[in-house]
Amino acid sequence: MVINMTELINELKKMNLGKMIVDASLKNYTTYKIGGIARVIIYPKNIEALITLIKKLKANHVKYMVLGNGSNVLFSDKVYDGVIIKLDEFNKIEFQGNKVIVGSGASLMKVAYQSIRRGLTGLEFATGIPGSVGGAVYMNAGAYKSDMGYVVSKIKVLTPKMTVITMVNRELDFHYRTSFLKKHKDYICLEATIQLKKGDKTAIEQVVEDRKKRRLESQPLEYPSAGSVFRNPPDMFAGKLIEDLGYKGLIKGGAKVSEKHANFIVNFNSAQAKDVKELIEFITQVVKEKYNVDLVVEQEFINWE
Repeated sequence: MVINMTELINELKKMNLGKMIVDASLKNYTTYKIGGIARVIIYPKNIEALITLIKKLKANHVKYMVLGNGSNVLFSDKVYDGVIIKLDEFNKIEFQGNKVIVGSGASLMKVAYQSIRRGLTGLEFATGIPGSVGGAVYMNAGAYKSDMGYVVSKIKVLTPKMTVITMVNRELDFHYRTSFLKKHKDYICLEATIQLKKGDKTAIEQVVEDRKKRRLESQPLEYPSAGSVFRNPPDMFAGKLIEDLGYKGLIKGGAKVSEKHANFIVNFNSAQAKDVKELIEFITQVVKEKYNVDLVVEQEFINWE
């Protein structure tokens, strides 16, 4: 017998696995500020609680997913009739010389700024990426010709068999905006070891300051968005292709192609998820027709089936 969600939620409450939020609006958990209601969000208090939770969900055939800071996802407006797992309690940040061991729920930006304060170089690219460490490893987040694949030496993962193993960099198959984890969604990143180098603190801070200024000038940070919508095709810029089509400022419902940067779609007026998705699909289609270029969407569509 498959358990219904109300029964499951009642059982989970008794299991004392960590903080639980029932019927949570996903607008509060995504950088697009978009999405339907999640039946339940759970913050496991430790690895044992996470394992117990996943075993319970699998035994009852309940769908679930791990969500980081929601900075690269587009949830539909429907109810997510399953369990969202947030690893915010896995948030340790521990420096050991030139390396830092961080929990997957830690903020990548926080780790980057703490590294810079110690005069460590390697994470400057991450100071503008609003994701969790686990999410950043999963999608190999990057900027300024660097990414997590350059700095992550190893990670701890929970395997589908519910064992905790260590995977080293070469096993993680890091490539442009993808990794082993993205192709094997049933492996969950628990912790990452990031290898940095000693640098000139003043020079590092100057680089970060210059980039921050450029970001403020070139990106629509005043509106909710999920960053770059499309990957850059080889030797091209997705934003330039979209801009050349005259689509800056193109509106669908409450969503709009940013006037500042054409590779950003912003939620400027209480957009629904379908507004954003339709804009993405329209741009993909026209770029294919006009340039014969297949744009690849960076963001993940969740709960659209």
